[in-house]
Amino acid sequence: MTSIDFRYLSEPDMIAAGVTDMAACVDAMQETFVLLHSGDYRMAGTNSDSHGAMVTFPDESPFETMPKNTADRRFMAMPAYLGGSFGTSGMKWYGSNIANREKGLPRSILMFMLNDTDTGAPLALMSANLLSAYRTGAVPGVGARFLAREDAQVVGIVGPGVMARTSLAAFMATCPKIDTVKVKGRSRGSLDNFAGWVAQEYPQLTVIEVDDVEDAVRDSDIVTYCTSGEIGDPSTYPLVRRDWLKPGAFLSMPASCEIDEGLKASDVRKVVDNIGLYDAWFDETEYPSHNSIPIIGCKFMDMIHDGSMPREELVDLGAVAAGAVEGRRNDDEIVILSVGGMPVEDVAWGTVVYRNAVERGIGTPLNLWESPALS
Repeated sequence: MTSIDFRYLSEPDMIAAGVTDMAACVDAMQETFVLLHSGDYRMAGTNSDSHGAMVTFPDESPFETMPKNTADRRFMAMPAYLGGSFGTSGMKWYGSNIANREKGLPRSILMFMLNDTDTGAPLALMSANLLSAYRTGAVPGVGARFLAREDAQVVGIVGPGVMARTSLAAFMATCPKIDTVKVKGRSRGSLDNFAGWVAQEYPQLTVIEVDDVEDAVRDSDIVTYCTSGEIGDPSTYPLVRRDWLKPGAFLSMPASCEIDEGLKASDVRKVVDNIGLYDAWFDETEYPSHNSIPIIGCKFMDMIHDGSMPREELVDLGAVAAGAVEGRRNDDEIVILSVGGMPVEDVAWGTVVYRNAVERGIGTPLNLWESPALS
């Protein structure tokens, strides 16, 4: 049969198909990390671990119609294959511009194409802002499942945006004793939106607004920085200091972050979501890579490069999820998890949502062709 049909899933379709089911998303991400550890996956780049391919724009352009560089102005393609129970391939494609917020739009507008791995035929084209947000938040949930204290009660959040919401949802799915959230935001509007969301989703939680970053970190069992900003100078990235942290704190860092000398010490556990991803980033950027990519895992790679940290100290989350490496080792251990994000995660959660949509009859069927004009 040569006819090819695929399914279009709008954002409402994605919601109906379960894209916001965080508990299921955390489980899917845990399975993904086990597959990463086994090697049953492929991404782009020479080491098959690249985040993707990105188009950026010049600071000054000789062409009237070519956009100039602004914060977060880029286009990016993120392809991957994931094996195991998924066995699918796909690519997230998006354009991003921080000025979108002035138009009432998200900073990034994302789509995801899921493909049959054997033929390459499309299975689904889906709205991917929620897909991406939930799979990103679910990774800190996997980290918390293995690396946070079992009695974690207080979460400290810096930057109460979308990433903070999905991270908190994942923490709630994996750490049932959480009862308090401390939050530091930049604006009244963002704080009010966050508090309203928490009241609706988790009315049992107490939300405490704090005046500075240190207050959000102190006495928190779980800490996450979810801010956005300019890159290039790590001294301007949001800082976390060791003397702010209580013993046993788990830090989930999916955004810009800098650490002090105390947190560089060898007794602080340093974990990344995929060591190969950071190897690829290190190869694709100039040293120090933390200047180009503000994720704290890139700082770890720079430390390895300059000899201030042995590579053996770097822990892979996939190895922890697979049981090959011990998770939290004691109640006082401080653990930092770097969350960089990978297209295999989009493939995993996109596959689950697509299969839900097929089972529930959700989405719009589209025909590619009855038979190809060229074959």
